[in-house]
Amino acid sequence: MPSTTLRRALVRSLRRPPWSSEVRRDVRFIAAGLPLALPVWLAVTESRMLFAVLAAVLLCTRPLTALQRGRLRALYGVEIPPPRPVTGSRRLLLGLTWRQVLHHLVVGPLLAAGALAVLYGAGAAVVLTTLYGWIWLMPPGTALRSDLAGTDVALTVIGVALLVALPWAAEATARLEVWAARRLLGPDRAEALERRVEEITESRAGLVDAVDAERRRIERDLHDGAQQRLTSLAMNLGLARRTLKDVPPEVMQVIVDAHEEAQAAIDELRDLVRGLHPAVLEDRGLDAALSGIAARAPLPVRLDVELSEPIAPTVEAVAYFTVSEALTNVAKHARAEQVDVSVRTTGGRLRLVVSDDGVGGADASRGTGLTGLRQRAGSVDGSLSVLSPLGGPTTITVELPCVL
Repeated sequence: MPSTTLRRALVRSLRRPPWSSEVRRDVRFIAAGLPLALPVWLAVTESRMLFAVLAAVLLCTRPLTALQRGRLRALYGVEIPPPRPVTGSRRLLLGLTWRQVLHHLVVGPLLAAGALAVLYGAGAAVVLTTLYGWIWLMPPGTALRSDLAGTDVALTVIGVALLVALPWAAEATARLEVWAARRLLGPDRAEALERRVEEITESRAGLVDAVDAERRRIERDLHDGAQQRLTSLAMNLGLARRTLKDVPPEVMQVIVDAHEEAQAAIDELRDLVRGLHPAVLEDRGLDAALSGIAARAPLPVRLDVELSEPIAPTVEAVAYFTVSEALTNVAKHARAEQVDVSVRTTGGRLRLVVSDDGVGGADASRGTGLTGLRQRAGSVDGSLSVLSPLGGPTTITVELPCVL
């Protein structure tokens, strides 16, 4: 086992000679950490400075952490997320600050001592491997030359061994410093998870906005492009149907069929465009858009809207489609005679309540309609609750944030 480890170390050292860029980077990195540990070393050797250095580290934790993070980023290419800013008396009560103090007072100086040992070993390796040259430069017959002549082979071998071990030792010391900095100077696991949740929330909000913008673009393209072309085609076919009187009956039947198909395609495309993003929602707002839904519903809808706070366009779109899908579900499954829709804004939240007098028994776990509504509300950090006992009535309550 020891021979295998030695063989691996030798192979690794030969692949990374002392003059390689990786070794130079490791040596520069660990050497740059020595000045940051110098005050603590002085305090250890001079007991009168101990309390002064301790107080200075406690007061300068933030700039010392910034210096260490800058060293890691500039010399080793490692980015450690900065800690959240904490001020006042809470600084010494948080684990993050205590972990930083532990690094600057204990872990950092110990690692700097290891780095100093590596640098000292590098200097000794250079001196010992060039021992023959130093002996040759000395005047013949001197006592130092005669004393070194008997041990020059052993010392040279030691120097070569140190030179071979230098890349491994420098890399190990640098990686140990990076590992300690990640654990003590960066955010802890709870804060890292909290930041990750914030990033996911922001990316999800951006994705929702991008999807809404893409939906609007498709709606505009269909409305201004394909729908206008189909309307022009239907007008031409209608004109031909009214003006061409001397054509054979079979030709007139083809024109009539084509005109009716064009009208049906226009109606389907209009419904599709309205389902993508209704133009009235962007032109006149949520109140007018919901009024249009209530007017087109196959059963009576009592609509009560009171919007006293501004609402983000993405949230307006979610509210619009939520009410539209809820009314569709009621018309299909509830066997209701009337639906009440209430829309209110209060405390930065948009509250939608859709209630019907149907048979009840709606269960989000047994169908895709209510599940889709819940997912749509959840896409903007909203919530949905359903109260639907057997025999009715059914009440769907949706709460959405007014601003993402």
